[in-house]
Amino acid sequence: MTKIGVIGAGKWGSALAFALSEKCEVYITSRTPRDIKNFISLEEILKLEYLVIAIPAQQISSWLEENFKYNNQKILVASKGIEATTGRFLNEIYAKYVPNENIAFLSGPSFAAEVIKSLPTALVINSKNEKLSAAFASFFPSFIKTYTSTDVVGAEIAGAYKNVIAIAAGICEGLNLGKNASASLISRGLVEMHRFGKEYGAKDDTFIGLSGSGDLFLTASSVMSRNFRVGLGIAKGKSKEDIVEELGEVAEGIGTTYALYEIAKKKDLYLPIAKEVYNMLEGTDPHVSLSNFLAS
Repeated sequence: MTKIGVIGAGKWGSALAFALSEKCEVYITSRTPRDIKNFISLEEILKLEYLVIAIPAQQISSWLEENFKYNNQKILVASKGIEATTGRFLNEIYAKYVPNENIAFLSGPSFAAEVIKSLPTALVINSKNEKLSAAFASFFPSFIKTYTSTDVVGAEIAGAYKNVIAIAAGICEGLNLGKNASASLISRGLVEMHRFGKEYGAKDDTFIGLSGSGDLFLTASSVMSRNFRVGLGIAKGKSKEDIVEELGEVAEGIGTTYALYEIAKKKDLYLPIAKEVYNMLEGTDPHVSLSNFLAS
């Protein structure tokens, strides 16, 4: 059996370790020791050929700098987000440490709580190296249908941006604005993230497929989504700090919102939903921001 190391023992990393164990010999590690099956040290896991990295996007840059030693490993990145402090995509961050031919990015609709129950879904492995995509795709279990794509940038943008739209959708739900408003918001959100993706050469098909609309529809319509719950908290007038503390987990959409806001200013891009989510995270009354958004 192929040996795979999963770095990050949070809910998503643990769910992936469970899923991959159907066909592979899986080991897992995290920054704190855990009393779980096949837990090994980071030093040991970095010796494996195949790695899945499920570290939150805002922590990846510092983690790589402090911990990662490249030894021709094949990497599947399972995080989604844009670095808030620099506006860098994950592929740009990893480029310093791993060559393009040895890295792939996971995308598509995938709640950890459902994966851990072996409920069916479909995911996309994105890489410039099609052989690498095919290899990682072959490791996934029977209940996960896998597809491959070479549109790394498109998949990254879709996976990051949908979390911002999910925050907006949670606000919409929290304000009891109804399903019409929710559908309108999500539809406009898909257009907005597609427009942003085109700025970076992303492919149209990515945004109407699993990586785009599939992941967006899931994340922006369920309380299982941490980012959707961030929106619910904002609708109740809570601060982002209090919301994150209550969640007890990372909500990637917050950092990505700040990144998108700065990118939009720098490039003079029209990103009305991202802008209003930023304003609400900064304390603007949700009703005021909603009025601004509807008027835009």
